[in-house]
Amino acid sequence: QVQLVESGGGLVQTGGSLRLTCAPAKTIVPPNVMSWHRQAPGKQREMVATISKDGITDYKDSVKGRFTISRDNFKHEVYLQMNSLKPEDTATYYCNLVRDGVLRFDLWGQGTQVTVSS
Repeated sequence: QVQLVESGGGLVQTGGSLRLTCAPAKTIVPPNVMSWHRQAPGKQREMVATISKDGITDYKDSVKGRFTISRDNFKHEVYLQMNSLKPEDTATYYCNLVRDGVLRFDLWGQGTQVTVSS
């Protein structure tokens, strides 16, 4: 199982910005879909943003216009630029890399904490 290394979380004030990065710890074959999810205490994990291998993106409604997902198809890294952060964005953020078909996998990061103070 390949480990995914997440970084970029932290404590920020309302209105601030953070950029999350997720990178595989070793070389992998290209994933199809890369995504970010989050889980707040006492709540279920939810999808925040996804990006296909062709660059098609989708976002949770509450983050549209504030968050931007992107990917590096050479390094197989995925990023989440988070602007105009709100206290309700506070959660542990997880990246997910999925490949279907031949050499399929479904990898999750260990999580990085994002805390937005009011």
